[in-house]
Amino acid sequence: MRLVRVVLATHIRRHFDYLLPEQMPTPAIGARVRVVFGKRNMTAIVVELPHETTIAIEKLRPIEAILDEQPLLNEQLHRLLCWAAGYYHYNLGDIYLQALPKLLRQGALAEHPKCKAWQLTDAGKSYYQQIKNTTKAPRQNQALALLIEHEQILAHETFLKAGISQTILSTLANNHYVQQTELDTQQTRYQRLEELSEQPPKLNRQQAVAVAAINSKAGQFAPFLLDGITGSGKTEVYLQILEPILKAGQQALILVPEIGLTAQTIARFEKRFNLPMAILHSGLNDKERCVAWLQAKDANAAIIIGTRSALFTPMLRPGIIIIDEEHDSSFKQQDTFRYHARDVALMRAKLEQLPIVMGSATPALETLNNALIGRYQHLELTERAGRASVASYELVDIRSQPLRAGLSPQVLKAMQETLRQGQQVMLFLNRRGYAPALLCHECGQVVECERCERPYTLHNHPPHLECHHCGSQRAIPKQCQHCGSTHLVTTGIGTEQLESELAHLFPDYSIARIDRDSTRRKGALDQVLDEITQNQHQILIGTQMLAKGHHFPSVTMVAILDIDHALFSSDFRASERLAQLFIQVSGRAGRSGMAGKVYLQTHHPEHELLQDLINNGYGHFARFALAERKLTDLPPFSYQALLRFEATSVHNLGALGQKLEHFAKQQMHTGCWIFPINEAPVPKRAGKFRQQQLIQAKDRKNLHQLISALINYLEPLPEAKRVRWSIDIDPIDMM
Repeated sequence: MRLVRVVLATHIRRHFDYLLPEQMPTPAIGARVRVVFGKRNMTAIVVELPHETTIAIEKLRPIEAILDEQPLLNEQLHRLLCWAAGYYHYNLGDIYLQALPKLLRQGALAEHPKCKAWQLTDAGKSYYQQIKNTTKAPRQNQALALLIEHEQILAHETFLKAGISQTILSTLANNHYVQQTELDTQQTRYQRLEELSEQPPKLNRQQAVAVAAINSKAGQFAPFLLDGITGSGKTEVYLQILEPILKAGQQALILVPEIGLTAQTIARFEKRFNLPMAILHSGLNDKERCVAWLQAKDANAAIIIGTRSALFTPMLRPGIIIIDEEHDSSFKQQDTFRYHARDVALMRAKLEQLPIVMGSATPALETLNNALIGRYQHLELTERAGRASVASYELVDIRSQPLRAGLSPQVLKAMQETLRQGQQVMLFLNRRGYAPALLCHECGQVVECERCERPYTLHNHPPHLECHHCGSQRAIPKQCQHCGSTHLVTTGIGTEQLESELAHLFPDYSIARIDRDSTRRKGALDQVLDEITQNQHQILIGTQMLAKGHHFPSVTMVAILDIDHALFSSDFRASERLAQLFIQVSGRAGRSGMAGKVYLQTHHPEHELLQDLINNGYGHFARFALAERKLTDLPPFSYQALLRFEATSVHNLGALGQKLEHFAKQQMHTGCWIFPINEAPVPKRAGKFRQQQLIQAKDRKNLHQLISALINYLEPLPEAKRVRWSIDIDPIDMM
């Protein structure tokens, strides 16, 4: 009798034993196998080859097939996932399968798939000779020129990146100028960097010190905080620390917080290094993601650039991990497996003995505290690189002032002067849509989402109401459902309304709006960012998507329109997020030698947080905030876990709450504070009622012991089976 112990993506926190048929070879630990679980065929991961089992032999099912001769993830990544399962109290099977691309999760063979491509025909060559020096059919001309340049065959994705649509390619195919074919995505394993594609600029003293310090720790675990003001040249530091690593034939993993940052990062790295890169983010389709993942695994790619989940990408010859904008909250996954990519990356660097660089102009307080106490090496860049100068700040008191499109007369006047000088203006408003609420002017009734009991946001393109909590949409009503009045009005302002009003105020200037609505189409964000860089748009409007790490050389004025709500939040992290947002948005101004000016509109210009940021900068604010956290025993000077509960019935939540109160009374001497269960800040979402409970401890070990005991208590409870519950270790969002 041969046994195989596997984990599955079932949300059941246990292993499962199967029989290994006599004709099958013994699978490797970490290899994928196909099994029958219940009535489903599922992909499982082998975690052990036990000699005995507690399950009756007649109840065990056989393994259906072995999918891998060798494990897809090496021993260090296997250990990392096991650590993450324990630390975040999550099922190992779910974590393991989430670490793989979707095609491999579904059981596809780990082979480099072929991709759609186009090949030039003899008729196409002849046609190109006819049109190449004419203005006829410019897009077809461009497509044929690309094929000539790349030896007459090219991947479909390359055409799309060049702005050549499927329609153009289909037209060429219908005329027999090109024909569809397939291209092998397997590349030659990269050996080492031979020479740079461009001459690097000379570093200033602080940059040179940072590069030398990081390079001196090659081949060993060494965490660095690269704490540099906006525009201080952190990316150039990344580029220069990579040079010796790539010349040694090793690979680099670079994590960025948003898809929007990958294009600019890729462009900078491609310009410097003529090496293959693997790009991983949620904008890729399943095949593209699998191809990039396998290229990284087989060392066909020298540089791996991706968002949060790219952290788990295997590297054959790992050399370094870099986390850009390490403070960004998007590095924390907010559903299912709630891990923080920065924290897991640190553990990966430790297991693989790699230096890890965390860069930010506004470090997270946890990261900064680790640097201040010597756990990380603290490298500071306090000067802007090149000719860039630090922007000046001005608080604009908007009390009693007439506002047009949410803009004060002072900001409008500054916009006019900036635009007249041929420079760009950036306006930050973190509220997409046309208006955040629609209400009846007669009775005051707000049009609400019934599933969330929150106001619908009005959108104009196309006209509809949308709930930003659950995503539901409905048509704009013609009259009030409460009193029947047809006098419905909006309140508040969103990016769509701001764009519309500015089009009337500044008709001679082009406006670019960047938010989730305007960039849904694949490639739309990259296109508009490129247009901004080329100065095709003079007024930029955006939400947080516009604030993160972008380099806009011609932006000299930034105005932050409405962040007062964050000054009085009950969330203890609100001041940190506000300070980071303020500094990051402000950092878009004056990056290429021209003086930058930042205007902050507020009803509370005397507020101590705003005064501290403007007069003393983020570093002073952060140290003061850490001192406050220490006095109040808040993270990073304590450790937290947040239990979330949701159910379609308030009664079910109440029944489970009573059980949890009983559990809490038994845990009085565990060294943990168990706070009472409360309504979540958004008490209803998508038709489900929501509650949460905070647990805090001064000692991390005590917290995790309590959470383990809590899980063992909850899982068998009948009341818990009627409620969807989850555990968030080190929560950063209490919503």
